[in-house]
Amino acid sequence: MIRRFIRRGAAMLAATLGIASASPSFGETSAIRTIGDWQLRCEAAPARSCALVQSVVDEARTKVGLSVVALKTPDRTSILRVVAPLGVLLPSGVGLRVDQTEMGGAAFLRCMPNGCVAEVEMTADQIARLSTGKTATFTLMQTPAEGVAIPVSLKGFREGFAALP
Repeated sequence: MIRRFIRRGAAMLAATLGIASASPSFGETSAIRTIGDWQLRCEAAPARSCALVQSVVDEARTKVGLSVVALKTPDRTSILRVVAPLGVLLPSGVGLRVDQTEMGGAAFLRCMPNGCVAEVEMTADQIARLSTGKTATFTLMQTPAEGVAIPVSLKGFREGFAALP
């Protein structure tokens, strides 16, 4: 069973979104709008930056969860970022399946106190599959022989991604 959760705190939000540095006022000035099972989070200052975010945790393994972030850079590049918990097997990266279609994976780029970050530039095909799919399943490896598949609802992804500035 998976449950959704909202992480609060300026430093966590800024690090997860990767759109701003942590500032005391970030949490107060950010706008949050729920779209399906996703949240559209925007920071007003210094420049408007937005991301579509969903965080989930496995109820059976409360230390295993992740945050999924979709955003568009100022040059309109579409990015999918996954923040996984510390302790995952880094060389394996994170795998992605949308419904029954394998979508490849992403390498971990760096680890921070709140987790390890994997990121990929999304293709038009990947965006279309995420927009029309029902469930994205992210696979994290805890050991070379033990993986954890974490489902993330895609309800609201199409509308939320289209709403990104």
